[in-house]
Amino acid sequence: MNSFLLFRENTRISVNSIKSNRLRTTLTIFIIALGIMALVGILTAIDSIQSSITEEFSNMGANTLTIESRGTNIRIGSEQTRTRNYSYISYRQAREFKNRFDFPSIVSVWTNATGTGTIKYENNKTNPNISVRGTDENYLVTSGYEIETGRNFSASEIEQNRSVAVIGNEIATQLFDNTMAALEKVISVGSGKYRVIGVLKEKGSSAGGSGDKIVLLPYTNVRQYFSRPNRSYSINISVFDSQLLDAARGEAEGAFRIVRNLDVKDESDFNITSSDSLANMLIENTSMVTLAATIIGIITLLGAAIGLMNIMLVSVTERTREIGIRKAIGAKSKMIKQQFLFEAVIIGQLGGLFGIILGILIGNIVSLITNSPFVIPWLWILLGIGLCFIVGIASGYFPAVKASKLDPIESLRYE
Repeated sequence: MNSFLLFRENTRISVNSIKSNRLRTTLTIFIIALGIMALVGILTAIDSIQSSITEEFSNMGANTLTIESRGTNIRIGSEQTRTRNYSYISYRQAREFKNRFDFPSIVSVWTNATGTGTIKYENNKTNPNISVRGTDENYLVTSGYEIETGRNFSASEIEQNRSVAVIGNEIATQLFDNTMAALEKVISVGSGKYRVIGVLKEKGSSAGGSGDKIVLLPYTNVRQYFSRPNRSYSINISVFDSQLLDAARGEAEGAFRIVRNLDVKDESDFNITSSDSLANMLIENTSMVTLAATIIGIITLLGAAIGLMNIMLVSVTERTREIGIRKAIGAKSKMIKQQFLFEAVIIGQLGGLFGIILGILIGNIVSLITNSPFVIPWLWILLGIGLCFIVGIASGYFPAVKASKLDPIESLRYE
């Protein structure tokens, strides 16, 4: 019971001392809060970005591989060791691979027509920021899109180069009263007219871009009406069993090397990536930002610790006579030391509390931008509380020891 009463008394004295020096205390709390806000805010934003990346790529399917072209020149001295170096995947190669690949999976061929398309219906039109993509009948399965109303392309519509379209949810709501009203309407995409046969389910946004601002056309139609030299096609492979993903990667590489007519000594001039590997790659790239945020926060907290120590030293000097009176009436050195340590810890925790609240709010602005769930970074909150406690102890220990060692007689004579 005596220990509890002593703790309560030390806390009361510390709070009264903090109130008597409001300006200096407020400035110190602000500096500590700034450091914790920078640390928690940036790390909360990074957690939000990572959550958005993971969610976006998981929508593509955990069992999906994508084949895309790359062009590199490999030389040893003056001798070029590679005989083939395609900078794009041609229409013939993509079709041949789809027909050749017999692994238990679904294969889709697609290509980007434009990323700045404008979609029109009568007097309504979108901004010129619509992604127009040429796809086949399997693209929705391999890319994580689903049909809300209407239907997907049929294989015959792809082969016969029909002028039909499947549009994103946001485009449907912008051009028409509702998604059902969009069906069988004729829209303009570039210079072509297309009949809407389906509307995609809402997919949401990621990293500032919307997955609902998209128009899908048959890739045979895109090949004809959005023609450009050396158009590159991509291939999605959705494997039925996730345990066979590595085997599918090996089979796909072997089959596509044959399609590309690569010799044994030639390096594969294409990339095979999975959706989760892309997500992991992007998440790994945020590690440097995490490190930078941690360094910034620690440097700011170091400055706050120096400021807090200065306040405590000044407080010891200003309260020398008070310390002498307390020692004269029986206060022990241990009690005096605890009072000053309590004061430093309370200031540190107040700064940490405000910093954590501001950090969470600022960090979750990114969640609003990316339409991600609200993030509460419990790990960083605990880290912030721990850091503030360490700052309080480190800053208050030396002044507390100095106060506890003051001679009561000299202290009473101090003016």
